[in-house]
Amino acid sequence: MVFLVNKSLDAYYNMAVEEYFLDRHNGNFFILWQNKNAIVVGKNQNTLAEIDSDFVKEKGIDLVRRLSGGGAMYQDLGNLNFTFICDEKKWFSDYSYFTTPVIEAMKSLGVTLTLSGRNDIMLGDFKVSGNAQAVRGERILHHGTLLIDCDLSVLGQALTPDKEKIAAKGIKSVSSRVININDTLCEKLTVSQVVSAIKDAVVSLFPDTVVRDISEDEDAEIKALAEKYRSWDWNFGSSPKYTFHNKKRFASGIVEVKLDVLRGVIQSAKFEGDFFGVSDVLDIEKAICGVNHNEDDIFSALCDFNFENYFMGIGRDEILSLIKP
Repeated sequence: MVFLVNKSLDAYYNMAVEEYFLDRHNGNFFILWQNKNAIVVGKNQNTLAEIDSDFVKEKGIDLVRRLSGGGAMYQDLGNLNFTFICDEKKWFSDYSYFTTPVIEAMKSLGVTLTLSGRNDIMLGDFKVSGNAQAVRGERILHHGTLLIDCDLSVLGQALTPDKEKIAAKGIKSVSSRVININDTLCEKLTVSQVVSAIKDAVVSLFPDTVVRDISEDEDAEIKALAEKYRSWDWNFGSSPKYTFHNKKRFASGIVEVKLDVLRGVIQSAKFEGDFFGVSDVLDIEKAICGVNHNEDDIFSALCDFNFENYFMGIGRDEILSLIKP
């Protein structure tokens, strides 16, 4: 077992670390890592159906899609992530094999955790860890979270989508009662204490463990791979089909927009309402078909239009605010 030291707090880099050691190396790896203010969505999820887009943008929260399935999660520096990557696919769906070191480590700190159902680690009746897996050929990746002292108020707001706007298929997150481990303790734990305990547990369970840093050559390749995880195509374009609906009353009339979106691209658009205009809104509808459903691309497609001709008394920015995700 190789215990990789990863000090990065960048969610995009950290996703690339997992893919890099899963696809481009053989052997077994264990990694502890953290993301700074990020939402990580499952491979099969519709991103917009999982988040409050305005809140996420306002708070500067990074958003990234991972390789494994399961639900969306908010992570900050009060959360610790752990990853196992190994050659033996036989451990697929055996969550106890991978969660045992974490449960044993927390036991050494006086915290009793249990594996519940298939993939949750529980503290009493509350969830403190979600786990997921991915398989590439004969290799398996298992990763999980550990809520130590996360800002649960941000978690609740960031992962509350506007259900009036997005109607989507895909794998939805299942709501769980979550709690920070520290919320149950009189003497709070630090993340570094938990890291040390888990490291000791891994070394105890896997006596051949070697601790090393990510090399300079590996780091360069990981940084290049991280560009995939920063891309709109990966994080939003991979989403299943969804319909988008928004409606607002302006001083000069009601405007309602309906979009059908497939893999992040607008397939059809319809504007309705009691607004006035001298030009046919069909021009606007045609202009945004085939455009990525994101604010910048929609703005580029519509920047040359005189919106007063289509929506009398309603400005371009006001209409764009209706269309953007």
